[in-house]
Amino acid sequence: MAIDKEKIKQAIRLFLEGIGEDPDREGLRETPDRVARMWEEFERQREFNFKLFEEFGSYNEMVLVKDITIYSFCEHHLLPFFGKAHIAYIPDGIVCGLSKLVRSVRAFSLRPQVQERLTNQIADFLMEQLKPKGVAVVLEMEHLCMSMRGVMSPGHLTVTSALRGLFLSDIRTREEFLKLIGKHSL
Repeated sequence: MAIDKEKIKQAIRLFLEGIGEDPDREGLRETPDRVARMWEEFERQREFNFKLFEEFGSYNEMVLVKDITIYSFCEHHLLPFFGKAHIAYIPDGIVCGLSKLVRSVRAFSLRPQVQERLTNQIADFLMEQLKPKGVAVVLEMEHLCMSMRGVMSPGHLTVTSALRGLFLSDIRTREEFLKLIGKHSL
């Protein structure tokens, strides 16, 4: 997907006018360009080289990166939702650089999303790339569309999970993962 900066700038200018603001006043004058540059920056973070390592092929225990800070945008209201991601996989002859797990989260989160789809996209991508014995993804997110509007109830977390392979079929593996991320059950 290519970013069209000019369309974004036009849309933000119209939005500002639509909510009764003057897009030419000092504080807002550069806002359309800032928003367009922000989305351009997000687009650059979606592409990365998912480098795999086979020299660690004998490692077959859980690899976990927890408390990954994550931000996304509710596709229904275009308001942010944010929180923590916990990702684990059990290698089957191949491992990836740990930063690639964080980059995988960013690749799918920096776009309009719903949390449920985001959780599945991350898990499915890791299953496809790593071909592991299993993948587990848990997202704990606060949605500003619930905190700032609608029910106006800040501080609640929505938790979603996607379990694949051994994390789904082996209760002991799932329990180990949950214990490591500080959860008792899903």
